[in-house]
Amino acid sequence: MANKPTRSHDPETLRVLSAIRAALEDKKAEDIVMLDVGEKSSITNYLVLATGTSEPHLRALRIEVDRVLDETGTEILGRDAEPGSGWVVVDAFDIMVHVFLPEMRAHYQIERLWGDAAALSAEEVGASLR
Repeated sequence: MANKPTRSHDPETLRVLSAIRAALEDKKAEDIVMLDVGEKSSITNYLVLATGTSEPHLRALRIEVDRVLDETGTEILGRDAEPGSGWVVVDAFDIMVHVFLPEMRAHYQIERLWGDAAALSAEEVGASLR
């Protein structure tokens, strides 16, 4: 994965992205990855990937993401949170959040599918906001 994003980033979207990451960290999500897919995807600009430890944990993480999006005034276009699926998706247009159980994340290997996307660190997102 490339380390540096190559385009300018909307500060408001970066604030939401940063708030989502912080909320996932606070709720003990594991292996959080943010990818800039804007130059490669026609449906979103950023992917946030995280791992939860159980179905109840996935539900709690989804609720926390919903809360952040609501508090920031970000519209949720859709969500897919089929009970027992091991995978939750929240679509907020510019940002799409995927939270998996470990076995589902390993199976689908979303990071590998987007291997040419720029990975964003929390520090890079924060620095972009200054």
